[in-house]
Amino acid sequence: MIVKIKRQENSDSKAYWQSFKYNGNMDTTVAAVLDFLNYNDDLFDTEGNPARRIRWECSCMQKTCGACAMIINGMPALACNTFLRNISSKELVLEPLRKFPVVSDLIVDRSIIYENLKKAELYIGEYAGADKKEYEQQYQTAKCLKCGLCLEVCPNYNKGETFFGAMFANDSYISYTQSESRKKEIASEYKKHFASGCSKSLACVDICPVQIPTLASIGRMNKKIF
Repeated sequence: MIVKIKRQENSDSKAYWQSFKYNGNMDTTVAAVLDFLNYNDDLFDTEGNPARRIRWECSCMQKTCGACAMIINGMPALACNTFLRNISSKELVLEPLRKFPVVSDLIVDRSIIYENLKKAELYIGEYAGADKKEYEQQYQTAKCLKCGLCLEVCPNYNKGETFFGAMFANDSYISYTQSESRKKEIASEYKKHFASGCSKSLACVDICPVQIPTLASIGRMNKKIF
């Protein structure tokens, strides 16, 4: 298999494409392929030119951290959860997520996710506990990896300037249903940074690697505050 990677030295550099040959096990993940290519002391591209090691992020390697999010053959996905056996093409094309600033190669800066949570002051204040009827939805929603895939496919999300996306809706739901003292403030931020900008494309639901029922979070929040 040919592995074609969109590379960039740093945030100020010009991006370029570089291809590599992979002759290993095909019953493995994209993350394992990247590890395989970086394993040797000397890395060469398909034209025989020496290449520096490929920069990408990983941690858990089992779909629980979200660090390895990237675009794989045109689709945002986690490298640790994408298997070569499920890729019909003989070419594996890897790109960094497009809605976040590139740090280097396949690494992007997703700090805007947390900056927006801080900007909206999305904390519960005095803890009230939650209705038992909310337990299951809270548990499912709390699985969010903050990987950014839902923002990558969202037609309304643009650099997190005003609309904060699906993960913000889920976090708003969790905070609202557990807060005693800040429900009014949380509701206001939810309306401003999510409800007023969501077009209900639901691409976020389809792309989520842990299948968070975001539509249920949105529905419950809307029912509570409108």
